[in-house]
Order: sequence, then structure tokens, then C-alpha cells
Amino acid sequence: MFEKILIANRGEIAIRIMRTCENLGISTIVIYSEADKDSLHVKLADKAYLVGGSRVADSYLNMEKIFEVAQICDVDAIHPGYGLLSENAEFAKKCEEKGFVFIGPSPSIISAMGDKIKARSIMKKAGVPVVPGISHPLSSVDEAIIEAENIGYPIMLKASSGGGGIGMQVVRSRNEMQKAYESNQKRAISFFGHSEMYLEKYLENPRHIEIQLLTDHEGNTVFLWERECSIQRRHQKIVEEAPSSFIDEQTRLRMGEIAILAAKEIGYTNAGTIEFLVDQDKNFYFLEMNTRIQVEHPVTEEITGIDIVEQQIKIAQGHTLPFTQKQINRSGHAIEVRIYAEDPKTHFPSPGTITKLSLPHDDGVRHEIGVHSQSTVTHFYDPMIAKLIVKGKNRQDAIERLAKTLDSYDIEGIKTNIPMLKKIVKHQAFLNGDTTTEFVKNYL
Repeated sequence: MFEKILIANRGEIAIRIMRTCENLGISTIVIYSEADKDSLHVKLADKAYLVGGSRVADSYLNMEKIFEVAQICDVDAIHPGYGLLSENAEFAKKCEEKGFVFIGPSPSIISAMGDKIKARSIMKKAGVPVVPGISHPLSSVDEAIIEAENIGYPIMLKASSGGGGIGMQVVRSRNEMQKAYESNQKRAISFFGHSEMYLEKYLENPRHIEIQLLTDHEGNTVFLWERECSIQRRHQKIVEEAPSSFIDEQTRLRMGEIAILAAKEIGYTNAGTIEFLVDQDKNFYFLEMNTRIQVEHPVTEEITGIDIVEQQIKIAQGHTLPFTQKQINRSGHAIEVRIYAEDPKTHFPSPGTITKLSLPHDDGVRHEIGVHSQSTVTHFYDPMIAKLIVKGKNRQDAIERLAKTLDSYDIEGIKTNIPMLKKIVKHQAFLNGDTTTEFVKNYL
């Protein structure tokens, strides 16, 4: 049994992990930057250690300092949360080398799934449907033009090491390719340190539906149903719900079976998510695999009653899954909205000090939040400050509860995207379940 876990993250996900650790009787160590010295996750942890300056590169990505803290505190394991170092194969490998259990899959799996070209090839070989495209890195803009014309416009130009919606660009004609290729390559180098790109057919107006997996070291693998994450802005998810109101039971089960097949093919362990694009005819295609806990994991927890973080920790300890696929039930409907510190009109970040924060509490309402009244939201980190999750007996009940809760959510001192979220949940297209990836573009 783990006695101490270091959480190599910040904000709401650090607090979320702490809550499960407390329930399991595990002590938590957190790290923080100079900008986060008064943060909520620092106040709530058993122990907190400064690891560097305000910039992410100086603190939350500072492996040397993080391992120094882990050694000082003699922790058993490290939980990376999401983002930051969570999908860094080098970090996972160094954890193993230094004697700490990395709560996640093996470094080789992280590396393989982190390379979108390699992941695409692996999934295709495993029999997972993939979007028509190429499975090798582009060598030049001229090659990109030739391949795009072979596939047919529009295409999606992607950075091989991309993630989080970064390094993706829709190209609709030959004339757009030159500029798109150069700009996307620059972003790829800037964010990921790699210039490799590939392209695939761009599916117009699809759904973004993902399957949550759990796999133990004995090879037992289950899927915890699906989440629909189609409402996005600039390829970043805003609203997530479970189950999807679009797919039927036959498609749901088929997607789960394919996801399990893929996980077994690559020898996956721990929690992971396989993301699919789904067209209007319910054909689904592999998009990517996330080898970590997802931001939107709470909606799955709400409809299944399974604590995914707890399962992550227990799998890392060597435990086998305590349930089979037939024992995983599905109850009610859950919706999550991401609350950002941003101007609702321009969508630019809105740093500042929160002068008032009043959260509505009611049955079926869950808050995952990393700030408090008087917290300072800085420009150094992702502007997501909280997640609001509601559960209802069905989708209509969940929507009504979400609308009521958003109307009662009171935050002052900074601007947030709550006005935008209110528009979404009251829009007729959302009420009808017409939630494709073009929702924001088409309706807002």
C-alpha cells in the first residue's frame, strides 16, 4: 500500500487527487511555483514544496527539482494528473529509474501514443478504424499538397506530437496550404519541440466521442462507457456529457469493444481514453489516445459510481480490477462545463484577483475547483479555474439543473466564460442534442 504520493500538478486536479488519497489514507505531497504560493492546493496538502519560478518551465516541468522533493519526502509514487508532465515518457522513465511508481502507463506506451503518426499506424494495424490519411511525416509543403489532393480537401494538418487542440489546422484548398504548413510547423516546434506533421481527411461536422478505459497489470480491461465532448472552441473542449445522446446502444458497445481491443493490442495499463470522431451515420474513427486522467473524468464517475483516480492508484499498486465489464452499470446523465478566467466576448484570458466566489450547492451538483475568494489568477497557467458537474435522472433533468446552477454561480474580480456557458445550455440546438464540433461556430 502506498503511504505517500507526490502530486506533480496544480489547481483543481491536484485537489481532486488529494481527495481520493485522503479517502485511501495516503499522505499527499504537492509542489508549487512562486506564483502559486498561496494557491488552494498548497493550503490543502499535507506538505507543499516550492520547486521554482512562476513560469511552467521553471517549476511544474522542472523534473530535477520535482525528483529532489520526492526523494526528500521519501514518497512511494508520483501522480502526474493531466497536462504538464502527465504524458512525458522521459518523466515516467525517470520515475522508474529513481524508484518511484509512476501512476500511469509505461514510458514506451506514452511515447508510442504521444506520437500521433505512430499511434495511427498502431491502431490501424490493430483493426481500429482510422480517418483516411497518411501514416508518415510530411517532408515538405509540396508533398503536403500532393497528399492533400490525393485524399481530397478539406484536410486536417496535424503536428505529430500535438495535443490539447494545439498543432491542428483545417486546410480547405491548395492556396491555403503554404501558409498553413509554415504556421503550423512553427507552432509544433514552439509547443512540442518537433516539426513533424502529417495530414488526414477533415470530417465535416462530426461528433467527438471518447471511451474511458481501465486496464490492470493482469490484462483485465473494461470500458466505463463513453463521454461526448463535441462542444469545443479552437479544438478545446468546453462541455462534456455522459452518456452521449447521439449514439445507439449497438454503436456504444462496438466502440467499447474496439477500444478494449486497442488497449490489449498495445499492452496498456492504468486509466486511458481512446477518442473517436463520429460522423452523421455513426461511423467512428480513431482520433488519439490520452494516456492519463482526463479533465472530463467526473462525468464518467457520476454515471458509473467508480472513482477513476482510486482505480489509477490501486492499479499502480498492482491490484487487479475489482469488477468485470458486466458489473459496470450506467445510471442517469451527467454534464460538465469548464469554467475559464477569460473574457466571454474575446475569449482572451482574464487574470486578476477573485474578490468574491459563491458556489451553489444542491443535490446532483459537484464542483472541482482550484481557487477561492482572494485567489490571484495569473497569466502563467491555463485559464481553466474550475469545473462544474451536474447529474440528473436523464439528460433533460441534468440540463435544467445545470442552467439553474450556472444562474446561481457568483464570481467577481475576474471575467469568466459563464455567460457563454449559459447561452450554450439554453440554446435549442443543445437542448435537441445537436452537439457537433461545429456547435460554437454555427450557433455562437
